[in-house]
Amino acid sequence: MTVKPLGDRVVIKNVEAEETTKGGLILTSAAKEKPQMAEVLAVGPGGNVDGKEVTMQVTVGQKIIYSKYAGTEVKIDGEELIIVRQNDILAVVE
Repeated sequence: MTVKPLGDRVVIKNVEAEETTKGGLILTSAAKEKPQMAEVLAVGPGGNVDGKEVTMQVTVGQKIIYSKYAGTEVKIDGEELIIVRQNDILAVVE
């Protein structure tokens, strides 16, 4: 199944969080923070959103940093995906 976002929406998938600290300690799942880095899987067309012209600035395959509590989490074909608005994306990681 494929997901095609509408308007200024972007479908992302979290990049796995670090399992160990810099000092070598292994973190349990309860001690890990929710990751804020993700990979872009699909990008909406942009266009006229809420009366404003929106051009999409991210592309499929880019790694991004997004707001901590942004988006809607969905599970499709066993994969956990997040659908966010483009303005919830803070930066592109190069």
